[in-house]
Amino acid sequence: MSSKLFTPVTLGPLTLRNRTIRSAAFESMCPGNKPSEQLLDYHRSVAAGGVGMTTVAYAAVTRSGLSFDRQLWMRPEIVPGLRRLTDAVHAEGAAASIQLGHCGNMSHKSICGCLPVGASSGFNLYSPTFVRGLRADELPEMARAYGRSVRLARESGFDAVEIHAGHGYLISQFLSPSTNHRKDEFGGSLENRMRFMDMVMNEVMEAAGNDMAVLVKMNMRDGFRGGMELDESLQVARRLQQSGAHALVLSGGFVSKAPMYVMRGEMPIRTMTYYMTCWWLKYGVRMVGKWMIPTVPFKEAYFLEDALKFREKLDMPLIYVGGLVARQKIDEVLDHGFEAVQMGRALLNEPGFVNRMQAEENARCSCKHSNYCIARMYSVDMACHQRLEEELPPCLKKEIERIENRG
Repeated sequence: MSSKLFTPVTLGPLTLRNRTIRSAAFESMCPGNKPSEQLLDYHRSVAAGGVGMTTVAYAAVTRSGLSFDRQLWMRPEIVPGLRRLTDAVHAEGAAASIQLGHCGNMSHKSICGCLPVGASSGFNLYSPTFVRGLRADELPEMARAYGRSVRLARESGFDAVEIHAGHGYLISQFLSPSTNHRKDEFGGSLENRMRFMDMVMNEVMEAAGNDMAVLVKMNMRDGFRGGMELDESLQVARRLQQSGAHALVLSGGFVSKAPMYVMRGEMPIRTMTYYMTCWWLKYGVRMVGKWMIPTVPFKEAYFLEDALKFREKLDMPLIYVGGLVARQKIDEVLDHGFEAVQMGRALLNEPGFVNRMQAEENARCSCKHSNYCIARMYSVDMACHQRLEEELPPCLKKEIERIENRG
């Protein structure tokens, strides 16, 4: 069977030059909540490396949706900077997408400027902070914020948007029975829990019009007891298809409750705390980090078994993401009927990996899944330890070597 990898693929109104997409892995390259030269240079390097589309992550639709201080916040004043980025990506022959979302309860007043809001009131241990449940009369305006952000994305030159409805972000908090404890028409049954998502998608599809592709990242499973499972998630996927989404990105996990279910492997706690500046958080995470962030073993294409169940039940374009580091496995995934694949850590490790795959049938990137990039991302930026200009301190080298040797 000939490889589909380097054939064009159409997602709604958008045709990509090949079937690879840089996933919306948070870069932490936006000081002041605006795009930087570092962000532009990284996405240009991935585009030059042959990818079909690169996705800028994650852009909050309102200030209350910010979860980090080096994160994009969609507002008119950042449009010129984003336009420079999309122009650079287009000049390299790739398409440009931007992930839009709201973090819900995964924030802190010091970052988002208010008491964090979510589907329900409560306390988020991982921030840590109290959280206010959004009132029903606030939800239409929150949904409109997604629509406004789509319009800003068009003005900025993006070809596509990816709506974040997974990983425990706000839409996901409404969908999941674990985080939605509402007693009104937005809580209880799955039909009620999907109402906010429906409102968002109505605004998004209207704003996208007929010239922007709309992708939605969603959970197949939340990754912990009491969360969403496949039966309900399949119903969510069908609803998104009815809403007009052009493709679904199939993922899983909550970054606040089951982060390594999303990313797999071990979180290097020593590395994570090394870059933290808040002393009490540094020592707190060092003491209880292994308990709060349990290891989930990595394997290639770790979401494939679940994703195949969605492929069997749905007749819309599906994009596979999760654990792709080699061309052989990517070809296997595409042969199962997925329209495209997303990669994050592989393209951080080697921005030109797509070009190398075109030249080498057995190409494999050199990522060894130590997750240094993720541990560093929370405090500095997302970077692969194999590509750093500075020398790593011995304590971090030792931790990385231990994790990589164990893998």
